[in-house]
Amino acid sequence: MSILVTRPHPDNVATAENLRARGHVVLLAPVLKFEPVAFHDESETGYSAVIVTSANAIRAVAPQLPDLGLLPLPLFAVGEHTAAAARDAGFAEVVVAGGDAAALRDKVMESARNKRLKKKSTLLYLAGADLSRDLSDELGAEGFSIVTQTTYRMVPVKLLPRDVCEGFAAHGIEAVLHYSRRSARAFLEAARGEGVEISALAIPQCCLSETVAGILREAGASQVLVAATPDENALFDSLERALRTRLA
Repeated sequence: MSILVTRPHPDNVATAENLRARGHVVLLAPVLKFEPVAFHDESETGYSAVIVTSANAIRAVAPQLPDLGLLPLPLFAVGEHTAAAARDAGFAEVVVAGGDAAALRDKVMESARNKRLKKKSTLLYLAGADLSRDLSDELGAEGFSIVTQTTYRMVPVKLLPRDVCEGFAAHGIEAVLHYSRRSARAFLEAARGEGVEISALAIPQCCLSETVAGILREAGASQVLVAATPDENALFDSLERALRTRLA
């Protein structure tokens, strides 16, 4: 029996390694494809900090970072995974939030209260083309000026790998891991297009957050588990709970 990981490449590789280290057989079905967007910042705005909600936003501009003058700035990362990508790219001062956009907003506001940031400073938001939460408006309401630069997009993959379709047909997949609302939607569309939606939704769906879980519930999944906190270790814990329940 296999665990299906829908996370996009390259993050799905590390996830698969972690699952195999826990004794699981893994199938990969990256349902979103990463595409960088050309970064052009022709303004002469002086930024006080950078905010990032995805490691992909950093990967997309990594080759340009030495020339952009951003590396000396403090960077506010949504969680540890994004923070690691920022450090790898050369940011020395990285502030880590609790794993979601709300926690990132709160961390930025906390830094303003602690006078680490000036209240009306300008922040550069490196973002994806599709935002699940508008940090620009939320932080703008708190007095910050936010410049949003789209650095990447995630494009849905229309077809599932053949071994994944065969796994669903043979009831050889025992759970699916979901990391975002967009990937959950893309997974459902691909499963529907392949004619395996019923089999796909009949097994546990382990979700990184409640917002992700809502997509699966609306589609008819009856076994939806949510990580206690928005990080991969907690997601793996929800997977183990699901598997124990199936064995009971």
